[in-house]
Amino acid sequence: MSENLNPFAIAQAQLDEAARVLQLDPAMHAFLREPMREFRFTIPVRMDDGTVRSFQGFRVQYNDARGPAKGGIRFHWEETIDTVRALAAWMTWKTAVVDIPLGGAKGGIIVDPRELTPTELERLCRGYMRNIARFVGISQDVPAPDVYTNPQIMAWMMDEYEVLVSHHESGVITGKPLELGGSLGRDDATARGGIYVLREAAKVLGINLKGKTAAIQGYGNAGTFAHQLAEELLGMKVVAVSDSHGGIINMDGLDYETTFAHKMRTGAVKGFPGADAISNAELLELEVDVLFPSALENVITQRNAGNIKAKISAELANGPTTPKADDILYKNGVYVLPDFLCNAGGVTVSYFEMVQNGYQFYWTKEMIHERLDQKMTKAFYAVHEMAKAKNVNNRVAAYLVAVDRVAQASCSFAWLGLKCRSGHSLALICHAELYTASRSRSFNNTFKNPSASAFGSLHTLASFLWARD
Repeated sequence: MSENLNPFAIAQAQLDEAARVLQLDPAMHAFLREPMREFRFTIPVRMDDGTVRSFQGFRVQYNDARGPAKGGIRFHWEETIDTVRALAAWMTWKTAVVDIPLGGAKGGIIVDPRELTPTELERLCRGYMRNIARFVGISQDVPAPDVYTNPQIMAWMMDEYEVLVSHHESGVITGKPLELGGSLGRDDATARGGIYVLREAAKVLGINLKGKTAAIQGYGNAGTFAHQLAEELLGMKVVAVSDSHGGIINMDGLDYETTFAHKMRTGAVKGFPGADAISNAELLELEVDVLFPSALENVITQRNAGNIKAKISAELANGPTTPKADDILYKNGVYVLPDFLCNAGGVTVSYFEMVQNGYQFYWTKEMIHERLDQKMTKAFYAVHEMAKAKNVNNRVAAYLVAVDRVAQASCSFAWLGLKCRSGHSLALICHAELYTASRSRSFNNTFKNPSASAFGSLHTLASFLWARD
């Protein structure tokens, strides 16, 4: 029987398994299976030759119970609304599993940005922001870079937003250039977070990673930094890497500096001197200690999962492994570090960027790395202990940790009328009303001074009830 490779169907199936283990209330389960809101729109762009092309754009805000929605914007010629929905769901669980006060979102445009001139790309970016500006902001939804987007694209979008709202708001976008309020440490954060998680996994597995072999499928931002940091921080030997044009292998090891320089010079890893050619499919099945799936979704399925020989699969890509493949890997003893745990370093440092923007004081790179290490290490052990306690694989365990946190936040707001574990019912309802009201731009414009308004009265009542309890 063939697998359903629809990304959103996969995300829902993964949630369903977690809901079963958690014995989640059916109403809460149904609520968490679907996005809270989504936007689809058409962006007309005048091309340099004077013609006009229309592009389809998306923004999905999956859940914001734990805080403002957060998620990247992807430019890809094969983008679909279901891919964006799935990625928004995974972002919801990602922010929850690392316990940062954010929800989950994702956006995208169906476009091949490589076919656009810089001026056409800028017009497209500004057009995208014009469509979502009413629904994003530091307290609503904060976009970031993703596939085929970068700090320059974020700068154009932030500028367009500030033109529309007539004030400066650097926190509306993360992954910005440093000179516009970006954060140090954001460039390698996804890979660095994954390396920290891998380090802790090796400890519990009793593996000394120094000198151990690794293969990296996907040599973009996450993959290249994984290569660098696996060498520098863990002393590992990367023996194979691949990109969309194919792969290379040298069992004596591929030096990061020279491999990366070749990729930058030629646009691909193929043809690297001293290495043999290998396909992406062959790379996945190499007998290495650690496999880094770092490209796109659904590269490990029921068809090839039985051939995976790595001891650890550290998922830097989103959704690289299907549910049926997960079962096979678990039975075969492959230790999977699931995507929304392993690659959560990116959104964690994006959160750090939001914090720094908020009080206009910026941390050193050493502080960023230290705090990222703390967050990722704590998240790993929360998942590891859950996996042991429930006798489930790491992906299910990560879902159990994350879904429970999101469900409790949703209960706390009394959105579904369900009983919250923490009690404090009336106080929580007051805070829920506060939150709902604060999301309304008209409310905020009316009540500029909370202490002299119904907003302030509600806050006072809620605070009193908390203190009384």
